[in-house]
Amino acid sequence: MQKIHRPLIYIFMKRAVTEYLQDWKSSANRKPLILRGARQVGKTYSLKEFGSSAFSRYHYVNFEKDEKIGRIFEQDLKPDRILNELQFYLDQSIDRRLDLLIFDEIQRSPRALTSLKYFFEEMPELALCAAGSLLGVTLHLDSFPVGKVQFLDMYPLSFAEFLEGVGKERLAELVRTHDFAKPFPEMAHEQLWALWKHYLVVGGLPEAVNHYRERQGNLYEAVQVIRKTQRDLLDAYLADMAKHSGKANALHIEKLWRNVPMQLARVQDGSAGKFKLREGIPGIRGYERLSVPLDWLEGANLVIRVPIIEAAGIPLSGFVKENRFKLYFFDVGLLGAVSGIAPATFLNYDFGSYQGYVAENFVAQELRAAGHKALYSWQGRTAEVEFLLEKEGKIVPLEVKSGWVTQSKSLKVFAERYHPPEAYVLSANNISHRHINHYLPLYVAGRTAHGPEQKSSTIGIGE
Repeated sequence: MQKIHRPLIYIFMKRAVTEYLQDWKSSANRKPLILRGARQVGKTYSLKEFGSSAFSRYHYVNFEKDEKIGRIFEQDLKPDRILNELQFYLDQSIDRRLDLLIFDEIQRSPRALTSLKYFFEEMPELALCAAGSLLGVTLHLDSFPVGKVQFLDMYPLSFAEFLEGVGKERLAELVRTHDFAKPFPEMAHEQLWALWKHYLVVGGLPEAVNHYRERQGNLYEAVQVIRKTQRDLLDAYLADMAKHSGKANALHIEKLWRNVPMQLARVQDGSAGKFKLREGIPGIRGYERLSVPLDWLEGANLVIRVPIIEAAGIPLSGFVKENRFKLYFFDVGLLGAVSGIAPATFLNYDFGSYQGYVAENFVAQELRAAGHKALYSWQGRTAEVEFLLEKEGKIVPLEVKSGWVTQSKSLKVFAERYHPPEAYVLSANNISHRHINHYLPLYVAGRTAHGPEQKSSTIGIGE
């Protein structure tokens, strides 16, 4: 009999999403909501759970599984007619005041996406959520209902959500709320550091986390199943590239995506360097041509692009050059799988120059999940700071150290030049403070430049 994983996914997805969805439901000026994110991060399950727990009923429509649904939107975009036809299609009565309507993989029907505008204007009482994995790469601007929808961005599970999902609720709460004025209890720090190394193998995709939870009593067995799952997921993402971008573009996109870990692994000093597009797609010249597959990968939420700036000021975006940036994988577990790094290497935390860029990728992933959509890196002539954040009109530098040595000449150079009010050094060590520098463990990267009572971190909301 096939195992049902519903209880696990409900545990860790509800904490990440439900609070935001409840706020949306009770909003006085509620607009249709679009949940965005890469495939397999849990969007569909989250919306169905929300529909089950917060509404009398939910009604689910998937435009990818049944392309006939799109015909309902061809005649016109009148909400009353569309809702009536959907009732016949689903063979269900839809209460526009009490029920939730879910449009999944909505990017497959641009007309359905455009209809959200009219649902907002003519049927605001209906709670309507949509989800899409490739919204950023398959839609044209003229089909987008600008100003008539809200967005919720969903990412792989953060480290705290991973802890929650695998039954370490007390440690998860500690990561979320511990007062940085004092160190973590030493036993807790040791447990968190060990589990963080496990997270580097597992990553934050729900299916991989599910396998870890079920088999964590036998770690060897768990990582074998997890690596197979990750390879299957990688194949699924590659299939998306072929299906949705055309044969020629798919080859370029795949080459570029596979080249991300290759360039990261080539770095000898342990820190990720400037991504070289020409190496990613040999034989193609010119940034405009090279940027097309990169834009696709970003639109599909499969990479994190971090601009490299040579000078720093507010706003940091004013110092960006479009062809100078770092690239990271959207999930650190997949990074290890595609790089071919043996799980034991992570668990022993003995992988040489790999440590630096893997830890850096983890930090980029955590910061993005915590709501820092705009990340930057600074490079001087002889110094580099991995990440810069903007906080209340100030620049906050983050230095990433993969081990226990926390001395940072680069951070000192940056501080002398730009005088930040505070700085963070992330490493294997417990919490400490010296002057403006806050020394924090890598596993709390998502809380840097935030207070101790940060909200659940897998999502960012906006219009």
